[in-house]
Amino acid sequence: MSVLDELRTLGVNVDEGLARINKNEKLYTRLLGTFVKSMEANAVSADFDDGDLTEMIEKTHTMKGTSGNLSITPLYEAYSRIVDLLRTGKPEEARPLLEEILPVQEKILQCIKDHM
Repeated sequence: MSVLDELRTLGVNVDEGLARINKNEKLYTRLLGTFVKSMEANAVSADFDDGDLTEMIEKTHTMKGTSGNLSITPLYEAYSRIVDLLRTGKPEEARPLLEEILPVQEKILQCIKDHM
């Protein structure tokens, strides 16, 4: 199974992502590699207590944008909600959403890494 087919099974809207770049699968695949690096560089822990809220907002906003650009829908939707909650001063409500999405995120990242 190709990386794109596997990502589809994980809820990624690959066709929408491809449409954004004129259906160029080679470019999309290369961007997936960049996506992995960005997600790892901006990793956020579910332990908000020790973190700087401003930094967490910046990181989760980056993750939202990066996943949105490639139509990695499960992550985009989760990080959109997380960013909104953090911006309104509700980290305690954002934490369970992050805890819920992290295993999904790991599956998506691992899928991409396995095919690179």
